[in-house]
Amino acid sequence: MSGHSKWANIKIKKGKTDAIRGKIFTKIGREIAIAVREGGSNPDTNNKLRDVIAKAKQNNMPNDNISRSIKKAAGELGNVDYAEITYEGYAPGGVAVIVECISDNRNRTASDIRHCFAKNDGQLGVTGSVSFMFDKKGLLVIARDAGMDEDDILMQALDAGAEDVQAMDDAFEITTDPNEFSAVREKLEGAGFAFLTAEVQMIPQNTVAPTDENIEKIQKMLEMLEDNDDVQNVWHNADLPEEEEEE
Repeated sequence: MSGHSKWANIKIKKGKTDAIRGKIFTKIGREIAIAVREGGSNPDTNNKLRDVIAKAKQNNMPNDNISRSIKKAAGELGNVDYAEITYEGYAPGGVAVIVECISDNRNRTASDIRHCFAKNDGQLGVTGSVSFMFDKKGLLVIARDAGMDEDDILMQALDAGAEDVQAMDDAFEITTDPNEFSAVREKLEGAGFAFLTAEVQMIPQNTVAPTDENIEKIQKMLEMLEDNDDVQNVWHNADLPEEEEEE
């Protein structure tokens, strides 16, 4: 879907920094820990946990790993106290950046994030300094296969409670209210759909086109942030040039 999906470049591509499965599984394990802490270890009664389990399966995380992460989060296998922390700031050229972290050491994480910004001529801001430029939305992306009826996809998504459907060259992007994300995902899964992406995202209201001199610095900053073990998501409003996918 690279190069076609409306938001393909808004969240930095994970191909380079998250190629190692272990890193993906570690990050998902932390999301499971937060979900269990907030709503308990039973996915039947915890919507957030069901969403994270679905994400884990999309990333081919083995069931044993998922089960072990849930038990660990519930305190059955020892427990680590994770906290959700969000940082906001600017990359060069006035590009807004939101960094969502899950950490067991706030001081370490704050130091690491500050270093990523400073090293690439960015500036870390205070809470609320850039988040007002983004809308929180559920995003479900379905691969567009031959024979799919665009009107049928639209009707099924809207009937499931989606806000909007955008047809791309090779995918359908379905957006939802974040509070309705779980219900819409489960209804469409029940209808037989599989997702390339299924998560709540911070979508920029407008994008910024960086100058050529700033593009490399911005890309380096985003890659450094994504490569940090404590970082779960990096959102930005830069309209960056297409990157070639690595095999």
